[in-house]
Amino acid sequence: MIRQVRSVANAVLAAGLAVSGALLGASPAAAAAAPTALPASQFTLTADYHQFDTLNSALVTTLGTSAVHTVMENANHDRQPLPSSFSVAGLSTGFRFDDGDNSDCQSFPQGITTSRDAVGTADSGNYDGHQLVLVSWYTKDGCGGAQQRSRITLADWDATFPNKYRKILLVEPTGTAAAPSFKDIPIHAGGVSWYGNYLYVADTGRGMRVFDMRKILNTDTGGTADQIGRQSGSVYYAHNYAYVLPQIGTVTAQTTSADKLAWSSISLDRVSKSIVMTEYTCQSSCTDYPNRPPRAVRFPFASGATTFAATTTASQALQLPWYNLNGVASHNGRWWFNSSGQKKLYYWTPTAGPSTFAWVGGGESISYWEDTTDPDLLWSLQETTGGRNVFAVTQATYGGG
Repeated sequence: MIRQVRSVANAVLAAGLAVSGALLGASPAAAAAAPTALPASQFTLTADYHQFDTLNSALVTTLGTSAVHTVMENANHDRQPLPSSFSVAGLSTGFRFDDGDNSDCQSFPQGITTSRDAVGTADSGNYDGHQLVLVSWYTKDGCGGAQQRSRITLADWDATFPNKYRKILLVEPTGTAAAPSFKDIPIHAGGVSWYGNYLYVADTGRGMRVFDMRKILNTDTGGTADQIGRQSGSVYYAHNYAYVLPQIGTVTAQTTSADKLAWSSISLDRVSKSIVMTEYTCQSSCTDYPNRPPRAVRFPFASGATTFAATTTASQALQLPWYNLNGVASHNGRWWFNSSGQKKLYYWTPTAGPSTFAWVGGGESISYWEDTTDPDLLWSLQETTGGRNVFAVTQATYGGG
């Protein structure tokens, strides 16, 4: 059950929308072409969770770590209620980032996952005592510049705690054991999944980068905005971030297909204990993305673990009939795909076939929220500057049943 206390503004919003019928319609349109099966054996992963062990051990010794509960005790940004102008069918709850993050033309929210992904429904989905919504971001070197770095935000979603969130910079360890350091990770961070203690972040051309939520490092605030890593002695700057999360390993994708996978978005399926991914592709005329039908692939975790085996073969692969896909979710044999370009949410099961629903503009990743007492939800978000809403809808509204 979500224990977040709704603000008066949100209560008024819900009531007003219910009366006015202002919610976007959720009636499915005419059935579209359906996904078709591909040979799953042509997609494999290799995993290395110890890639940076020596450097990370040295960084922990030098800088020390902060547990998630400590980070949240020092959360320094106020999340806001959803605005009255926001509408989507099946709306359950949500929030907006503070004004600075909502209007930032250099940084863009992309992936979403929650502590319910991490630990399930036990103890209300609390990780280290907190029920959390985690969002990944990428930052450009200017409002129209190149990707420069990536980060996550942790937002408390529990009435026990203030309506706060905290930013944590994602970094890659560098240097030596005697003089460890770290550098920015300039990836799109289009999808993110939290499973157990591990955070998996999509890396478009590679697969996934892996982080350990037990190894959040303390850094020195101050310095200039562009300073990153070891400065001198034991002084470590991180663009004035107080916390950084260092990469621990890499999950690399291989394929015998002519086209390598473009890891645009990922999501956790707790039922089948797997991560699903999908590709952002165009039907034609794209210069920065592939012009071909996209695929979705499921990769199972090692038995009884929250890690992948050294080598993993996909358990399911699909050719998709839809394009411009920024989000994917799967749960108990059901699939959802978000097309930001079409403002559509596609639902599909092998037995029921496909359905198409109206969806928000600027939509990004999706995370399935299991609940033992209330309806299950789909969490999602918008990247649009000035309209960065993080929201949850009842999954049954979108074909889930």
